[in-house]
Amino acid sequence: MKTLRLVLITLVVLSHQISQAQKETERIYLSGTDKDHLVAWDFFCSDGRNSGKWTKIGVPSCWEQQGFGTYDYGYSSGKLEGMSSEHGLYKYQFEVPKDWKDRDVKIVFEGVMTDAVVKINGKKVGEKHQGSFYEFKFSISKLLKYGQNNLLEVKVDKMSSNASINQAERAADFWVFGGIYRPVYLSVTPKDNIDRVAIDAKADGQIIADVFIDSRKADDVQLDLFDLADNKIQAIKADVTKENDKWRIKGKAANVKAWNPEFPNLYKLQISLLSKNKEVLHQIEEHIGFRTVEVLEGDGIYVNGERIKFKGVNRHAFHPASGRTTSKKISIEHVQLMKDMNMNAVRMSHYPPDIHFLDVCDSLGLFVLDEICTWHNPMLDTEVATKIVKETVVRDVNHPSILMWGNGNEQGWNPEVDDDFGKWDIQKREVIHPWSIYNKTNTIHYSHYHSLINDAYSKEKILFPTEFLHGLYDGGHGAGLEDYWLRMWNLPLSAGGFLWDFADEGVERTDRNNEIDLQGNKANDGIVGPYLEKEASYFTIKEVWSPIYIEDRFIKDDFNGIFRLENRYHYTNLNQCAMTAKWIKFEGPEGDKKHVILSEDKVELPNLSPGGKGKFHVEKPSNWRSADALHLTAVDVYGKEIFTWSYPVSTPGKVSEPLVVYAGGGAIKTETTDQKIKVEANDMIYVFSKETGVLLEVKKGHQVIPLKDGPVILKQKAKIENITVTALEDKVEILTVFEKTDRSPGWSTIKEYASDIFKWTVHPNGLLDLRVEFKGYRNLKGYRGITFSFPEEEVAGMKWLGDGPYRVWRNRMKGTRFQVWENDYNNTVTGEAGEDQFVYPEFKGFFSSVYWSKVKGNHNNGFTVYCRTPHTYLRMLTPQEPKVNKKGKTHPTFPEGDISFVMNVPGIGTKFQFPESMGPQGNPEHYFGNDDAPIVLDLTFEF
Repeated sequence: MKTLRLVLITLVVLSHQISQAQKETERIYLSGTDKDHLVAWDFFCSDGRNSGKWTKIGVPSCWEQQGFGTYDYGYSSGKLEGMSSEHGLYKYQFEVPKDWKDRDVKIVFEGVMTDAVVKINGKKVGEKHQGSFYEFKFSISKLLKYGQNNLLEVKVDKMSSNASINQAERAADFWVFGGIYRPVYLSVTPKDNIDRVAIDAKADGQIIADVFIDSRKADDVQLDLFDLADNKIQAIKADVTKENDKWRIKGKAANVKAWNPEFPNLYKLQISLLSKNKEVLHQIEEHIGFRTVEVLEGDGIYVNGERIKFKGVNRHAFHPASGRTTSKKISIEHVQLMKDMNMNAVRMSHYPPDIHFLDVCDSLGLFVLDEICTWHNPMLDTEVATKIVKETVVRDVNHPSILMWGNGNEQGWNPEVDDDFGKWDIQKREVIHPWSIYNKTNTIHYSHYHSLINDAYSKEKILFPTEFLHGLYDGGHGAGLEDYWLRMWNLPLSAGGFLWDFADEGVERTDRNNEIDLQGNKANDGIVGPYLEKEASYFTIKEVWSPIYIEDRFIKDDFNGIFRLENRYHYTNLNQCAMTAKWIKFEGPEGDKKHVILSEDKVELPNLSPGGKGKFHVEKPSNWRSADALHLTAVDVYGKEIFTWSYPVSTPGKVSEPLVVYAGGGAIKTETTDQKIKVEANDMIYVFSKETGVLLEVKKGHQVIPLKDGPVILKQKAKIENITVTALEDKVEILTVFEKTDRSPGWSTIKEYASDIFKWTVHPNGLLDLRVEFKGYRNLKGYRGITFSFPEEEVAGMKWLGDGPYRVWRNRMKGTRFQVWENDYNNTVTGEAGEDQFVYPEFKGFFSSVYWSKVKGNHNNGFTVYCRTPHTYLRMLTPQEPKVNKKGKTHPTFPEGDISFVMNVPGIGTKFQFPESMGPQGNPEHYFGNDDAPIVLDLTFEF
């Protein structure tokens, strides 16, 4: 009896579950779900590789990445002529259950490139769909064979029959592909159903929803609010206004948490379609976030009452192996990297993304600018643009992350459809024309730094560049950002902006053994590489856009422990974050890279609301002066690192003192001929030029150490006055003195003359000191410092104490950390495919605040150099010039020689700008000031 009762209860429960499932929407995938989960369909490609025969292809995919057709980059020629125009034929059989006869079945395509004609069981479904980046669907209930196999056929044309679509998508400045590249599925609902909903959920809990129904039985709608764990929070009393197949629902949720990027609070809104007897006919759920967006003319962009500074980046939907076919995993990786860089926004460039990307922006927290695909002239024709706007807004309307719509890009917009966004958008979001002055915004692209004075006739517009600081090669992005952001942050009408762009769009060419193709200098403009390799700008952005801004300062003997800071969050109080201070001691060149923590303490951050300024205090342990550096690490409310700031504590001289030991050795032998000065000490042989004093040769035993031809004093024009050799009991000194030059300011009536000098000192144990004294100009262009030769082919790597691990430019100093680093040699050209493609950090370039460096040789022929002069840059070799370097904008001129020690470094430009147009840090002129004393470089070489 108990068993029978249990069976009956089980049957009742199962019956209820089945009944409930039939009232919800089922999604049955005909394709795979993403790039990593494909389903084989029959396929025929008309032209190009593997064409002219029926075979199999994985769906979803770009057919080029599956070995079919021909590759095209849209802007390779600037015109459509010559681009491939193959088409693909797809077939797939699927079974439909008998019980679907009483249900409504739609077939949904999330994205097809470019034109698609669909047939079910030989009959055409709807009209040809045009446009690659837009979801479309057809009702197929009447065409299905229930309880039998059904045939789906799709013809896909890579080149559209609509000329304006081709100009907007095929001729755009990005890779163009062909195929069913996003998932395909069946959407199965009850006959009486909710077709779609559009929701406006305000920060105060107010909800307005348009519910579009397809039902004769429907009488009412019920709203219930759940958290993401499916716990019911509350039923929402709804007022319903019926208007044919669109019902307007109004209600208010109590005690909800607002959505923003810092606290992306999401809820599930369950919408139930009810009959007259309150039977549930259909039930759907939408993820929503409560937030209020206002664009106030002459003021700014507000979300939940806070004026926003957008720290954004442009992003393509892309993966090297699969082209435009991606996955939610990729979306999560991309958004997490953006958040890690302290970004709060992303622009869809230049098309609506996969739906899962918007889901991730909702859940992890990023503001989104969503955009339809156009690129320059001519614009989309009105008929097709009208359809595309509808498809975009209808699909994406309920995402709280989306704040604005972009009607195309860079003059490709059709003004006749500007108002169409509002027809489909219940939230009435602002529409922008990216790069143009339109309505309340000026979204100018790639303007020079001085444009931020914002004094033109458009100065009342919200300054909102949707592209700036183009990241070609190693330029842009972090380079110039500190200058731009300082002005943007303090300019009331600046709403921030969007860097170009997130990742290098390098595709694995399946016709070239999967080599990466970046189309010259067209697709290598990312902060990260094709496989998300982090370039130096990644860390610069992370520091410059840190929501905890700490004023620059230096730690000296009278350090008082006080740091001044600003809370640059929009919604987070600073005491919700945490900070740790570490006083650190580093080992020398022969130690390992690990450090010793002398003291570690929590730092109490002040109770600062967003926008507030204040200060915090770092406790000084009794032995703080013994530390080499102080590291301050801040984490956010989720425990994620915001940034780690580093401050040298010990001077370079103090660090070198225990490492440079002069004891030991024997007698020093000196030999002078007509041309050379030869000094031998403890198995070391040094040969200097008697005419110039420069180092000509170094030998350790029989091994040649190829450091030579230096020091050459950069920007030195004076002639040598004399060279003297002084042999003392415990050392040999070789002094080179240049002719005296005028060191007094130009306006001075009293002239002061002095000589530049450099002095070699050889010690009995073989150590070699170099002291160089040279004039420090008040202001100069070019380099000031010294340089040597060392053949690049002999360099194996470098270990150093200083800022790293990435090189710096004058306008990209942020983002490094002072500690011991070690890099192997590479010949990476940032963002360029090649032998060392995307190997970061780049080995060659300028490295700041170097205290010592161990240069590793390929044949046991390296050396260690200790630098006692503060704020010295080590130049390690010369980076290879990119293949397409327009007017040298992204490849500054380097000093002569190979290894240099300099007091100043140049800025780097962008694809469109020279560094001097990017702000003060990019200016080629350096101001040192008027210094009565010379600049002194104090080095010790150990071979």
